[in-house]
Amino acid sequence: QVQLVESGGGLVQPGGSLRLSCAVSGLRSLRSDDYAIGWFRQAPGKEREGVSCMSMNEGSTTYYTDSVKGRFIISRDNAKNTVYLQMNSLKPEDTAVYYCNAVPPKYDYWGQGTQVTVSS
Repeated sequence: QVQLVESGGGLVQPGGSLRLSCAVSGLRSLRSDDYAIGWFRQAPGKEREGVSCMSMNEGSTTYYTDSVKGRFIISRDNAKNTVYLQMNSLKPEDTAVYYCNAVPPKYDYWGQGTQVTVSS
């Protein structure tokens, strides 16, 4: 059974940084030609949106939504079966619950998420 568990959220001031972690279990290997893993977020009163994703193949192609380009960096550690999201220059509008999932998302893979609050 595949499980993705997010961690690393918290309260940070505008301009600050956080690193989120997505620990993936139930897979033989994080490395695969068959899927990507992405970060999503949902702010209060808004729909869930895709933030960033990375293909799990050799090329590790990445994608970022326009609002986070130049500020967020997605990476992975195959040995730890973990995908990270380094978030820099955080803004109040980045406040949301952050989730990781396969791309496209699978219903059974949604976890509890991790809350990120950017506020002074």
